[in-house]
Amino acid sequence: MTNVLIEDLKWRGLAYQLTDEAGMVDLLNNDSISLYCGVDPTADSMHIGHIVPLLTLRRFQLHGHQPILLIGGATGMIGDPSGRSEERQLQTTEQIDENVKGLKAQMERIFDFNSKNGAVLVNNRDWIGSMNVIEFLRDYGKYIGVNYMLAKDTVASRLEGGISFTEFSYMLIQAIDYNHLYDSHNCRIQVGGSDQWGNITTGLEMIRKTHSDESKAFGMTIPLVTKADGTKFGKSASGAVWLDAEKTTPYEFYQFWVNTADADVIKYMKIFTFLTREEIEAFEVTVTEEPHLRKAQKALAEDMTRMIHGQDALDNAIRVTHALFSGDLKALSAREMKEAFKDVPSIEMAKEDKNIVDLLVEAGISPSKRQAREDVTNGAISINGEKLTAVDHVVSAENRLDDSFSIVRRGKKKYHMVKFV
Repeated sequence: MTNVLIEDLKWRGLAYQLTDEAGMVDLLNNDSISLYCGVDPTADSMHIGHIVPLLTLRRFQLHGHQPILLIGGATGMIGDPSGRSEERQLQTTEQIDENVKGLKAQMERIFDFNSKNGAVLVNNRDWIGSMNVIEFLRDYGKYIGVNYMLAKDTVASRLEGGISFTEFSYMLIQAIDYNHLYDSHNCRIQVGGSDQWGNITTGLEMIRKTHSDESKAFGMTIPLVTKADGTKFGKSASGAVWLDAEKTTPYEFYQFWVNTADADVIKYMKIFTFLTREEIEAFEVTVTEEPHLRKAQKALAEDMTRMIHGQDALDNAIRVTHALFSGDLKALSAREMKEAFKDVPSIEMAKEDKNIVDLLVEAGISPSKRQAREDVTNGAISINGEKLTAVDHVVSAENRLDDSFSIVRRGKKKYHMVKFV
């Protein structure tokens, strides 16, 4: 017996471990179910690595099932030892509350909350926060053996270097979450990254111990996303690729996906987009036959930017991209210019009128006055998209965007930002 959704997840490379595939297939073929994924609010934004399990839940929703999105207001105060070699820094309640707000807003971009099977957002502080230590030990601690917990990779890998009881207890608290959602929402599947296997199976053990033998719950993990060259996925030149537009601008977000290597783009399309198998296989042909057109990369970038930031932000990102490619910087606003060039070499200079030759040398854009004069007279210098050819040109307030910076281009591709202070 097969299930269309499970087969699609396998084709996309998303079904890494299933606790009981035959049982899960039978359940999905006969019922519309609830299933959950948890995210701890360790920051006020998710990055693109966080959303793979969430996008997988969205696929379940599109097949008629109800996603439960658990934000770990309680577990976030403890810290998950999974995938870490040292203790997390504990956060204040106020920090976590702010982080929860940020994550909630991002989840609302991905999921439908209003349909018959609309997503449900829950916070485990609502049931963990009111539990006292005696309840924790009597009602739950007695069901999970220490030897069982020590055998889990997330704990075993930390024993030599040391693990606090706080982090040791994390898997037990996550097991309480699954048990609670099983009772309160009839939640039948937990989805998580591959590092969550130990936590998920502990939740299943808790449900088995506290319910009758007829109880059926399942777990599924998703593999870690990697690049074909072995380097870490989700990092750009300036660091992690965040969903928050203040941390990673929509233009930078779009550029990250556009710059995906040919060897990775089809894999990422399967994991991150909701394009059909036929559509993705058609793009696979273009990668082989006309890679220079980068059709797959553009489609991936458009899909992801639209989903996370909306159509207007996508339109702006494409406009900025075209302006930079053509060199027509005058088409951009000062804000767009600042965002687009935030990572180019920059230097601070006093806010005063200055001859163009002197500015080029002092900013380190041209190595000498002789070279600077040649650059100007040869038409190799432009400021904010305006070509300058007069060596006696004075860079003044007219050349400053927002009266605070100028973008200087030397040659075809060498950009510098001069910040005036």
